[in-house]
Amino acid sequence: MKNEGILQNLDNFDNKSLIIVDDDNPFRDRLSRAMEKKGFEVVQAESVKKGIDEVRSKKPGFAVVDLRLSDGNGLEVVKEIQLTNPKSRIIMLTGYGNIPTAVAAIKEGAIDYLAKPADADDVEKALLADPSKKAAPPENPMSADRVKWEHIHRVFELCNRNVSETARRLKMHRRTLQRILSKRSPR
Repeated sequence: MKNEGILQNLDNFDNKSLIIVDDDNPFRDRLSRAMEKKGFEVVQAESVKKGIDEVRSKKPGFAVVDLRLSDGNGLEVVKEIQLTNPKSRIIMLTGYGNIPTAVAAIKEGAIDYLAKPADADDVEKALLADPSKKAAPPENPMSADRVKWEHIHRVFELCNRNVSETARRLKMHRRTLQRILSKRSPR
């Protein structure tokens, strides 16, 4: 694999602890199990408050933090990680990828920024990437159709599954939205 020189080995790090802060429980559990199999010592938190408490007690060497959490902004957790362990390698995750939030995450100390849903291999590559080398493009990026589908469903969930409100916010016809919601996710 041509990415071998770009990635550092987890065994080279003394602190293998990883905190995953995300309010999407199934995603957080799935990512936690996968990262444990890769050798990380995983701790989970589902909110800004719990994330900050865990960071203060554990001082993790690695972190995966969702930008938008139920009780606030994940950047608060990133700031706390930088205070307790400035050498920590932090990845921001979000379903709302845009330039200003990426810049804010990097300014607060994140080393990379991934769009949800990111798989464990992409997270591992981002956490272990050699900062002096350019990151490799993802092996299996989401298709444009899948990104659109994910975004529509995320807005639908944030609107408490209200089709009319979701259609209004997405500026699309309600029946068009209903057709999209009734279909299975694209690959």
